Order: sequence, then structure tokens, then C-alpha cells
Amino acid sequence: MYQKILVANRGEIAVRILRACREMGIRTVAVCSTADKMALHAQLADECICIGGAKPSESYLKMESILSAAIASGAQAIHPGFGFLSENARFASLCERCGIDFIGPSAQCIADMGDKAEARRKMQQAGIPVIPGTENAMTDADAARRFADEIGYPVIIKASAGGGGKGMRVVEQPEQFEEAFRLAQRETQLAFGDDHMYVEKYLHPVRHIEFQILADRQGNTIHLGERDCSIQRRHQKLVEEAPAVFLSEELREEMGKAAVDAAKAAGYYSAGTVEFLVDSRNHFYFMEMNTRIQVEHPVTEMVTGVDLIKEMIRISAGEKLSYCQSDICVRGHAIECRITAEDAGRGFLPSTGTVTELHIPGGNGVRVDTMLYNGCEILPYYDSMLAKVIVCGRNREEAISKMRSALGELIIEGVTTNRDFQYELTGSDEFAAGDIDAINERLQTEDMRRR
Repeated sequence: MYQKILVANRGEIAVRILRACREMGIRTVAVCSTADKMALHAQLADECICIGGAKPSESYLKMESILSAAIASGAQAIHPGFGFLSENARFASLCERCGIDFIGPSAQCIADMGDKAEARRKMQQAGIPVIPGTENAMTDADAARRFADEIGYPVIIKASAGGGGKGMRVVEQPEQFEEAFRLAQRETQLAFGDDHMYVEKYLHPVRHIEFQILADRQGNTIHLGERDCSIQRRHQKLVEEAPAVFLSEELREEMGKAAVDAAKAAGYYSAGTVEFLVDSRNHFYFMEMNTRIQVEHPVTEMVTGVDLIKEMIRISAGEKLSYCQSDICVRGHAIECRITAEDAGRGFLPSTGTVTELHIPGGNGVRVDTMLYNGCEILPYYDSMLAKVIVCGRNREEAISKMRSALGELIIEGVTTNRDFQYELTGSDEFAAGDIDAINERLQTEDMRRR
């Protein structure tokens, strides 16, 4: 097992990884920007090394600086968390060349699954249904439009690199395509330094269902059930649940097998997520594979009792999975709400400031993953997510009650957050009924009205 791990991230996920390492008796190294010297992750690690300026391009995305910090500190492995360099094949390859373990899948696997065309080919070869779309990434708007005209509208334009809703546009009519394509290109170029795009048939209405995968280097692969991530605003997830209440046991078993087959087809090891779209006829289609830990991984941990971060570390160190498929049992129902520094009443404008008062809810079945503390500064350079409130109840009704109680107790003063928005959403009749389509339609209507 590793003696020392460097965490190449910030915010709540860096704190989450540091705590897992501490429980495993592993010493930790944090990296931080000049703006993050007083951040919680920088204070909790055994060592902290400042690697550059406030902007991510000057610090958390500087591969050479992170690797230099790992070598100088004697770290044997790097955990990338999510975002930043977590799905960067070049970074994983550089780690390998420097003799440092990348806690995640191989560089080749990251490259294959990051290349949407290659991912589609692998899934088709494995007999997993895929959404009709371009075989290769495109930069030419005219050629992309001709393809869209062939498969019919609506279509969705998606970035080849990255995710999180960036570089994504839904196009309803042909005359809207070229402008949408170029806007998506500019957005993905700014976010990921890459303007290659894909075009796919846009399915609506659908549920966004993802299966959590664990696989070791010895060829053992299991899934830990599904998460329903269908409530989204501008392709950004707002609320996640496990399990998905609409799935029959037959469909759950079929999709779980497809997820395991997908991971095996990709030659995958570590924790990962296979994402599917499920249409109104309960037909499912492979969407993509996330080759990293997900933001919403705690809901799976809550219903299975499996610590996914610790499993990632053990797998990277060469150990076999601690579980087989028959060991995985989903108990109860978990819900996660993302708390962001955004003003929902003003079109979700980002908010900054200093936290002047903080109260974190607790109680049986309540978990809060956060990087907040009294006096911490919320900066404009990074993702707006401040915390994740996760609850688990015996059933969905109890979980909703726990979430409402936890959100009502949560206090974050000094910066505007979306807490009240999440409180209202989880208390709505549509949410109680599981009417995701109605919720998403209302969110889309409100966005259009604000514009």
C-alpha cells in the first residue's frame, strides 16, 4: 500500500480524498494555487505545495508543476479527483513515465473513452446500443450540419473533450445549427482547449441513468447499482438519487450487465461510471463512460456501504477488489443536492464572498461533503460547487423528508447559494411524484424567461 499520495485537486473532492487517505494511514500532499493557500484542503493535508497562480491554467492544470510537487515530496501516487486533469490521458501517461501511479484507469483507456467515436465503436462491438451520431469528431460546421440534416432534428452538439454540460447545444431546426455549432465550439475551446465536436440524435424525453463500476487489474469487474441524474439545468446535474425508482428489476439487471460489459470492452480498471439514456419505451442507449470518480458518488456509497475512494486507492496499488457482485446490496434510498455559490433568483449568476456564518446539518443518515469553514473565501476562479448534501432513508419518502430537514438546517452566510432553490425543488409535488419531465420542462421555461 502507498505511504504517501498527492491529491491533484481542490474543494470538497480534495477534502474527501484526504480524509479517506487519513483513515487508511496514508500520508498526504496537497497542491494549491496562490489564492487557495488558506483553503481547507491545503490545511488538512500533511504537506501542501503551492504550484502557481489563481487561475486553473496557472496551477491545477499545470501538469509539470504537479508532477514536480509529487517527485519533490516523495509521493508514490496521484489522485486527480474529478474535473481538472482527472480525464487527461496525457497527464496519466506522464505520471507513468515519471514512475508515479495515477489513481484511475490507464492512459490508453482514458483516451479511448474520451474519444467518443472510439467509445461508440467499442460499445457497438460489445453489443451495447448507442445513440445515432457522428463516427468522428468534427470542426467544420457545414459538414456537421449536413450530417444533422441526414439523421433529422432535433440533434445535440457535444464537445469531444470534457463534459459537465460545457460545449453542449440542442438544435431544434436546421437554420439554428451553424450558430449553435460555433457557439459550442468557442465554449469548449475556452474550457478544454479543443474545438472538436460531435453531433448526435437528441432523444426526448429521457432519463439519465448511470451505473457505478469498480474493476481491478486482475480482471474482476462489478457494478454497484444505478444513479438517476435526470434533473438537470443546462445539462448540469442538480439532484441525484439511488436507486432509480422507475427501473424494473429486469431492466436494472440488463443495464447493470451492459455496464459491466462496457467496462470490460474498454479494458477498464478503477472506479468509473457508464452513463445511459433511457427513453419512454424503456430502451436504453450508451451515452459515455466517465473515467474518474463522479461528483455524485456519495449516493452510491450511502446505499451500498462501499467507500469508492478507498477502493480506487487499493485497486491502483494492485490489490484485488474487496467485493464480488453478490456482496453488493442496495439498502434504502439516497438523494444528493448540490449546493452552489449561485443566485437562483438572478439566473443562477455566480456569487463570491467570505463565509461569515456556517452551520452544517447532521443526524442519522445525513452526510455533507464540503470545503467550507467560517471565514473561508469563495473565489471567482473555480467551479461554483460549495457542498453536497446527501441523505439516506429507508425509502424515497423518508429520504425526501430527511433532505428537506437537512436543507432547512443548512446555514451559509456571506455568499449567495442555491439552497432555497433546492429546498423548493425537493418539496415540490413534481419531485414527490418523480415527475422528472415536468421539473426539467419548468427549469427550461424559467431559463428561457430569464433570457
